[in-house]
Amino acid sequence: MAGIYTTVRAASRDEFVERRSRFIGHVFPVTTEEEALARLDEVRREFRDASHNVYAYILREGSRQRYSDDGEPQGTAGLPVLTVLQGEGLTDVCAVVTRYFGGILLGGGGLVRAYTQGAKIAVEAAGKRVLRECVTFCLCADYSLYGSLTRLTASHGAAVVESDFGALVSLTLRLPEERYDAFAADVRDLSAGALIPDVLSRGWADME
Repeated sequence: MAGIYTTVRAASRDEFVERRSRFIGHVFPVTTEEEALARLDEVRREFRDASHNVYAYILREGSRQRYSDDGEPQGTAGLPVLTVLQGEGLTDVCAVVTRYFGGILLGGGGLVRAYTQGAKIAVEAAGKRVLRECVTFCLCADYSLYGSLTRLTASHGAAVVESDFGALVSLTLRLPEERYDAFAADVRDLSAGALIPDVLSRGWADME
């Protein structure tokens, strides 16, 4: 859907042991390929003695998807990690699953299951956030309009970012981009053209 995407809430990691092999799942919110590769390098430096640092990332930038098995048998590591990210509906995300080999071979199916689990537990630890293209704007109104503005704000699902009650009521509000024009029109109708929202910024933001 245009104007909305889901990513992880924060960088996170979790781990488990499978038949003596230690798997550490890492996940990061990223916005560019350079940032994804920098995160991968961080993990490689921290776990430089690991047997493998398998990765996958999905970016809105260029609709880019990449993965690497990092020496594991083809199709048993990077692709399962990528499949988890796809299945969770995530983008602007990078996942790395580190493995310390424990001396027991897991086989192709076992590797797929282990790398899948490594990615899943990292995503679960991080949590998800939904970002939308939003408009943040300010309205300054007389107190006589405050009640009507409050109802209008609620009916359009606007988030109140900040309120200031001085000589006038000042409301900083946030709306998804696609709802802003209708809200601005209703504000003009409510105030007989006296109130015009002052747009502060446009960009990606949480609307929960």
